Amino acid sequence: MNKVILMGRLTRDPEVRYTQTNNTLVASFSLAVNRRFVRQGEERQADFINIVAWSKLGEFCSKYFKKGQQVGIIGRIQTRTWDDENNVKHYVTEVVAEEAYFADSKRDGESGGASFENTFGSNVAAAAPEFTVSSDDDLPF
Repeated sequence: MNKVILMGRLTRDPEVRYTQTNNTLVASFSLAVNRRFVRQGEERQADFINIVAWSKLGEFCSKYFKKGQQVGIIGRIQTRTWDDENNVKHYVTEVVAEEAYFADSKRDGESGGASFENTFGSNVAAAAPEFTVSSDDDLPF
């Protein structure tokens, strides 16, 4: 099974380009996703994860997502490689978005808190899964 669920803040506005072969829109951006645990005496760390959204979902992301906004992404991990003009092999790991959600609270005085009501994707999530670890558990790191 290859399924990724992320919530984080956009590090930049989505960048849009079109494929050469069939002129398909693709939006790319990255999310800063906070790590769940903080080691005592250290600051919270974040992972910066590259996201790619194709076609209508990419159009949605490019139109409504902005730098600093908190969003939820559901998708799959994809790895790919290519050789550049100097025959140097490049490796990329990214998340291909299948669903995208607003996760910030509504702005401009609108009522309501953070929600997943405003969505674009193949499925609408009924509720975000909750993962908990008791503070008494030993952590593997």
